[in-house]
Amino acid sequence: MEESSDRELILGFKPQKEIIYNKLLPYKDDVDLDSNADLAEIKCQLGRAVQLRDIKVGAGHWSSQLSRYIRLYGLKFSKEDHVHFIHLLYELVVLPDLELSVVNKVANILSTLLKKKKLLTRADLTLQWRPLYKLLDGVTYSTYQQHGLLLEPANIVAALEALVRNCRCYFPLECTQEMLDEWRPLLCPFDVTVIKGLQYLELFLPTHHDPEHMDKGFRLWFQELIDMWDSFHNSPSWEKFLVSLMARLAHNNIGYIDWTPYVSKVFTRLLRLFNLPVGSSRGQVSIGNPMKVDVQPFITWIVSMMGNETIVQEHIDQLFKALHNFYHPSNLGQWNIKLSSLLMNFPKVFVRRINRERYRKPMWMKPIPDSHKLTDAEITRFVEAMKSTVLMNMFSKYGSQDSSIALRHLSTMRPELIVPPLLEMMYPAMETLIEPHRLIACMNCVVSVARSMLNSGKWYPEGRLHVLPLLNLSLPGIDPNDFKKCLVTFQMISTFISLVPIVDCSEAIHVRSDLTEEEKELCSATAQFEDFVLQFVDRVFALVENSAQEHVHGNQEALNPEQLIVEKALASCFTSVLQQCSTPIFMSALKRLHNFIINSVYESRVGGRYAANLIRAAEQVKPKATLHMFMDTICDNILELIKSHEEYLTAEILDDGFLWNLLMFSQLLRCDGSQLLIYQAKILEVLTQVLRLKCIRGYEIAAKALMYLLGSLTRIYPLNYRSVPGSVDRPVDEYLAIRDWARVGDVEALGLEWHCPTQGEVTFTEQVLQKILVPELELVKNISTTNNLPREDLLRRVTIILECVQGAAAAMPIWDGQHIQLMESEVPMTRFTCANSCGSKYTVSLGGGDNPRVVIMAAIRPLLDYMLKSCEDDTKGLTKVIQIYESILFFHGTSENEFQNRWKSFHAVKNALEDKMRGGKKHLRALLVDRVFLQHQMRCLQKTDRSFTQHHKELLSDLFNLSISRYSEVRKKAQSVLSAFFHNYPYSYRCLLDQMVNKLTDKEVPEHQFQGVLYILLGTNKSCILTKRSWQVMSQVWPAITQAQHTEKPSILGLIDRIVTKAVKNAETTAIKIQVNSSCLEAAGRLLMSGVPTPTEGLCTTEQLQRAELYEAERNTQSLQMYYSLVDRLVSLVTAGNLTWKFCHIGLDLINLLLRHDVPAPPSIVELMTQSCIHESLYRRKISVVSLMSILRQYKRPTKKVLVDPVKEAFKHTPTLGPDTDPGLRPGFRADNAWHQYNVKEIPDSAEKWEQLVVVEKTHWGYYTWPNQLETYAAHSEQPKLNRPREEMSDSERVIYDAFSSPEYVAKLIDFLTLEENKGKDQFNHKRMILFKGLFRNYGDCVLAPWKPHIERLISDMSHDKHETSHRCAMEIMSGLILGSKHWSYESTVSLWSWLLPLLRSALNSITDSTLKDWSTFFTFACESRDPRKLYWFYELLLDNPLSGEGGSFSDASRLCMLQNALLQQEWRVGDIHDRLVTYLTPHLSHMYKMVRDRIGSLLSDVFILDYKMFPGSRMRCDARAAFFTSVLPDLHRLKDLVIEEAQSKNGNNGGSGQSSPYPVLPSPPGSSVSLETAVEQMDIDNSPAPGEESEERKHLTRLCKTVMKCVTSCITRSFNSAPTEILQLLPMMCTLESETKDEELRADCMSAFAVLSQVLVQPDVIPSMLHNIKAVTGLASWHARSAVLRYVQVVVFYNYFTMQLPGHKETIRKTVMHLMLDEKLEVREMACVTLSGLLQCGYLDMDQDLLDHFEKLSSTKINKRTKSEMVPMGKIIQCHAGILGLCAYVQAYPYDVPAFMPQILVDLSEHVNDPQPIQATVKKTLSNFRRTHHDSWHDHKLMFTDDQLVTLTDLLVSPNYYA
Repeated sequence: MEESSDRELILGFKPQKEIIYNKLLPYKDDVDLDSNADLAEIKCQLGRAVQLRDIKVGAGHWSSQLSRYIRLYGLKFSKEDHVHFIHLLYELVVLPDLELSVVNKVANILSTLLKKKKLLTRADLTLQWRPLYKLLDGVTYSTYQQHGLLLEPANIVAALEALVRNCRCYFPLECTQEMLDEWRPLLCPFDVTVIKGLQYLELFLPTHHDPEHMDKGFRLWFQELIDMWDSFHNSPSWEKFLVSLMARLAHNNIGYIDWTPYVSKVFTRLLRLFNLPVGSSRGQVSIGNPMKVDVQPFITWIVSMMGNETIVQEHIDQLFKALHNFYHPSNLGQWNIKLSSLLMNFPKVFVRRINRERYRKPMWMKPIPDSHKLTDAEITRFVEAMKSTVLMNMFSKYGSQDSSIALRHLSTMRPELIVPPLLEMMYPAMETLIEPHRLIACMNCVVSVARSMLNSGKWYPEGRLHVLPLLNLSLPGIDPNDFKKCLVTFQMISTFISLVPIVDCSEAIHVRSDLTEEEKELCSATAQFEDFVLQFVDRVFALVENSAQEHVHGNQEALNPEQLIVEKALASCFTSVLQQCSTPIFMSALKRLHNFIINSVYESRVGGRYAANLIRAAEQVKPKATLHMFMDTICDNILELIKSHEEYLTAEILDDGFLWNLLMFSQLLRCDGSQLLIYQAKILEVLTQVLRLKCIRGYEIAAKALMYLLGSLTRIYPLNYRSVPGSVDRPVDEYLAIRDWARVGDVEALGLEWHCPTQGEVTFTEQVLQKILVPELELVKNISTTNNLPREDLLRRVTIILECVQGAAAAMPIWDGQHIQLMESEVPMTRFTCANSCGSKYTVSLGGGDNPRVVIMAAIRPLLDYMLKSCEDDTKGLTKVIQIYESILFFHGTSENEFQNRWKSFHAVKNALEDKMRGGKKHLRALLVDRVFLQHQMRCLQKTDRSFTQHHKELLSDLFNLSISRYSEVRKKAQSVLSAFFHNYPYSYRCLLDQMVNKLTDKEVPEHQFQGVLYILLGTNKSCILTKRSWQVMSQVWPAITQAQHTEKPSILGLIDRIVTKAVKNAETTAIKIQVNSSCLEAAGRLLMSGVPTPTEGLCTTEQLQRAELYEAERNTQSLQMYYSLVDRLVSLVTAGNLTWKFCHIGLDLINLLLRHDVPAPPSIVELMTQSCIHESLYRRKISVVSLMSILRQYKRPTKKVLVDPVKEAFKHTPTLGPDTDPGLRPGFRADNAWHQYNVKEIPDSAEKWEQLVVVEKTHWGYYTWPNQLETYAAHSEQPKLNRPREEMSDSERVIYDAFSSPEYVAKLIDFLTLEENKGKDQFNHKRMILFKGLFRNYGDCVLAPWKPHIERLISDMSHDKHETSHRCAMEIMSGLILGSKHWSYESTVSLWSWLLPLLRSALNSITDSTLKDWSTFFTFACESRDPRKLYWFYELLLDNPLSGEGGSFSDASRLCMLQNALLQQEWRVGDIHDRLVTYLTPHLSHMYKMVRDRIGSLLSDVFILDYKMFPGSRMRCDARAAFFTSVLPDLHRLKDLVIEEAQSKNGNNGGSGQSSPYPVLPSPPGSSVSLETAVEQMDIDNSPAPGEESEERKHLTRLCKTVMKCVTSCITRSFNSAPTEILQLLPMMCTLESETKDEELRADCMSAFAVLSQVLVQPDVIPSMLHNIKAVTGLASWHARSAVLRYVQVVVFYNYFTMQLPGHKETIRKTVMHLMLDEKLEVREMACVTLSGLLQCGYLDMDQDLLDHFEKLSSTKINKRTKSEMVPMGKIIQCHAGILGLCAYVQAYPYDVPAFMPQILVDLSEHVNDPQPIQATVKKTLSNFRRTHHDSWHDHKLMFTDDQLVTLTDLLVSPNYYA
């Protein structure tokens, strides 16, 4: 609190949330002054920009400055200002008709302001939800966008959704009820609008309410939506919204909701999400859309339900037990992605909850009740539940990274549980060389737990003792031959070392008396540190020795990617080791490094670079000692070599010895600049010599050395990254280093040491520049054609200049000059700068105090002029010059790329080492130091105000000239810098517009200049100059690119295509009219009147406000004029006939982009597009169809709507309605929504009925509930007239009317529309349909006459080559006609249908295979969003005896298909048709033809989908599904009985036991001698019966069954209620027929139905019925049925794992399986074994001792030895075999582990290896599988066996008997 008060005194206000790292900068006192001044300016200019109505330019610019301010300073303003900023930006976001790109920008800034919820309470801030909803809805579901009339930014929806998420906790208290009223009517589950409704509910509903307000919050909807979620059984695509909402609700209300009734359901849905393969792969299907639901919200939901000793943890235990084996490395499949997500995110979310409960500071939102906080015991149990699974997943193909993340979080909670088993796996992996994958996985995971291992004093104190053994064992991993292992080893060493000061504390044992036993042992171990460091150094030297450049082709100087990565890893690791060393250990390592460097010479490209990095690492840690040891020697070596070999200066290739020393010298200069001053004379002497080298590599290294020197002298940087501040060399009685292991850095006491340039360093810098740079500048400045230099020499000198600039840039002053205004604005377009607060006390000057940047450019510009005139082909020299331009303009000590890379690297390391559980800024000191340095670099990037001056204008002109150079290398580099110029100096591209336009339109322009300009237009990212949202720019550039047809060169034409394509893809609608409303002006006024820091100017005067209003109107008028001017210009270019076809297309593309929703298209565009529809060019016709579609939408006639009370309408239709009329909240069929459903008795078949009909076009209205205000279309007589005389039309409308009512035009258009574009690939064209819809909607039937004969001709066309395209064209016109006739009069509609019906009837009878898909599309679209009562002709036509047989089975199936597609659009409103349809189809269920039967089954399933109750109180229209299945069930049972009878009669009644009760064990009597091998049903053999042998009844029943199976499959996969009792009744029949072999089609249908039925979500109330049917199957005579039901049990139990956990359910399943284990049939017993194994494996059945004893008892059944002629008693064999199978199930349940009981079971099984068949085969198969699955980890598993057991098992597995 004291610190907060101090800050308030200093700043004048209490800051909301500062960036704390600013106060650790060496110039922190200057930062506050700058920030206050900057904030005052932002408040002033942002407020004034809004008041002066300069939104797009002024407010856009200053909102960007606010964003920059937040990035640099955080939320460093008062709460008052915070609220004012939010209110102003909110009003801007919701400003009507604001350009969406501005909305996008402002929304992102507003999200940043709202992100920190703890800073503002609901009392501080209230935001209205409805304006945001209207904005988001207008963007997401815009009809204008669908018609191409509104072009949105790519990420606008994501930005607005993020804004809503940040705003929703500030919505008013009453908003929940308002939202429910708004979106409940959309929740019809049969309509796509349910996605929209649930999406908005999930996005907007607030879930943060205090307990006293919960009745106005989530309690209004919780039960309703949780019941809705529970009613959706098949993972519909919108389930993700409900799950996400529930997860958020649970997260925000822990302890306030009782989730107990839903826990099992949540876990069952989560388990089903993975779509795992269970049991046999046969019949594996995917029901619903499980892959579309993310795992993350389920995890959040589950973790939020934990606490207060709930049953959630039990479910988590069961979940990971069920999933355990799917994580094994041998199991790979599509499920791995979601399983990995579960494993990775579960601990992460759990850790966040612990942080929230125990470590996070309290905030204004309600806390978690103490009763529901997680206890230590619950945390431990959670870690235990996940541990084994995570450790197993480590070694999977893609799992080590996921496991490492999971282990990091788990070890944070309980290191004592995670680290020991991980180390047990680690040590063997490090000691073996044959499993590198295992070693790398272990190292990755150990690295992830390093911090927890060292930081867990009371939990796992012995963890620290493992550090040195691990480090020593890791050293062999530094292997130049194994790149991946080498990198992981460096990572591991770096991570551990960064946590541990390398100090020998062994003396402390004798000095200190306060050590624990563990500390004494650790102190003793630290004596090994020096040995480790020296061994590490030797390993690194070996790596250097074995590294060499191996390029054969390409650039010999460049390192390959692997070498670059190793170089970075090596340098980082070596620096970390030396950084942490105490001085004695450091000096030992330094001496060894000195010996290696001085006495070695390796090639310089790889080994040399590696070695130089080692010197750099050493001098960064202790520069004084390193320089003392190396500098004199290296410098003397260089000078001596030059002195003794004068040819070195002129040699083009230097020997490795000289380059080696030069490289070392260059890296020696990268250290604390103050330490270099001692050696300045020698450094300058060496530089003077080596910069004269002629060898390119030599002078490049020398120039880099110069840059490093200048950078070290002039930049600000931290000096110490050690993990602890201060010295580690203190005596052990004062400082014990082991107590600082894994110590976190303290931001308040970070002990930062900075290098800041001193006067001496700046003086030395100026001396260097004066001696080296100034002569070079003078020389290049005077170069001319008479005084020139060789190119190589010029390149060397330009390189020196470039490196000087880059080295000293941090100390070079910013350019001064008169600002040039590039963009007209009502407020200054300035930027705040950090130049005054970047620590630059001293600046570098040249000569007489001149700014070096000005001096350098004064020399370089004449040089550039000379080079362009005399040696333009010197591409290397020009590239260097361009780099100088780039550095002068943008470089101020750090580059944007360098900063971004460092920023990403910092966050990667931070995430890897961060303690998420404790939170806060508890990072390692090195990370905190790095973050502070990044803060400094960020400020350096903002040094300049980017003021555009005359200097900049000159440089921009130079860069433009270079960008259109003759040579591509020069062009590319210049264009890259030019693009950066445009980015850094907004609107600067306008200075070049005239030149670019001239180059584009000048036909005489050289090709390279033309190409250069095109590349400038193309740009480097998504946006380009063509997409600039300025009418002035567009008016210049768009016509120019349309005329740029100077060349036919393919590469240039391709480039133009790329430019236009980018423009089309990324164009955004540019605003014409922007009007600021009073809310914005008031919000701006409040900001301008706010407190400290006071805005630099006050409110605008009345005169200014009035002038601004006039200016706004003038600007809008000017924009409209420029829009029309651009349109006219482009149209005239296209129509003039001077453009080639390609550029005509470009013009049309650009014209199409100009179509808008707020300005009707002028007649010129309409005329052009209308005529283009009949142009010979296909592309032109296609683009014109799209444009005309948009234009017709613009001219859509406004319709009148009236409010309707649906309840009153219901009373009108049924006056005797009772209390059921109350709409209430009972989704489904109700009395109040029956009146607008289709009823053939109430069709509007007269003009009077048509006029009185209350039309409800949207299908979803009324099903869930009615909207508060139901708006419907008024009667036709009140609507605007459609059939208008031509005189009443506008000019644009007349153009379309004249064309489309002209027979000649229509005939030509039809001819083009019937042309085939892509043979065999053309499809129904939706855009054409919309075009014709708009035509007939806008003009009525007055334009229909010319179309009729053509449509009739097209429909009647049955020719082989034209039939398909003719019909498709007719469909597109007719569908548009039907949709467009929505508002026609009754007479016109009757006339239309009297003409259409015969055509459609004819078409229905002439559908072919090639037109079936298109006709399906036609019947789908033709009735979309239409009231079915107004289309009764259409539906009655389709219902008119579709199975008439006319045209054969294909036509029958096609007619049903068309009917099905038409009915799908009307969903629940055509119940009358559904009833008639079921009645009609029932007699045809056993139709002769498969195609028809399949369609009948599918159609019936569509009818039965409506038999769905969302809530218990909902009502179905009629339970058609139950009635249907009840009616066909007797026939299906007859078929089942027939099949069983046939099998028994052919098999001599030996097909199975046939007992009625499933539980009594009835084996054959002991004396029975029936051979198992002979007990095979003939049903499996007799595959091809003669046709005459099958009765008509059986054929009829078989066909009926096929239809029903199709219906069942479709019902299960598509219905919301997928497993009702009536479908489960079919299980016995499916199990019987699933193996039918007489009819493969029946078998396949039954298998499909059986597969989906086994994977359904079974509701708890249906489980008893399911179990009853399972019991019934076990009593059937068919062994196939009994075997099939076992497969069913295994799958259905797994997919309903948690809802079937009741003891009664488990007992029933157990008894069923145990009963079938004793079945007479071998196959049934074996399947029972597989099922039991699966149930044991997933943990559904417990492996209790009673069950094991039971199997042991059965397996011990004695089988007396018989002679060969005697048969073994069947009963005893069955009993013994059942026992053996039970034991085998136990073994198979653990395919990858060996639990304690398994060895004895294996020994027991081995005793039966010589028993009679099938016992012998079962035992051998089990032992073989055991060997196969346990082979990889046998070295671990064999430890579970005693010696005797191991001998027995080994003898058995390798004995000859095993292979017999």
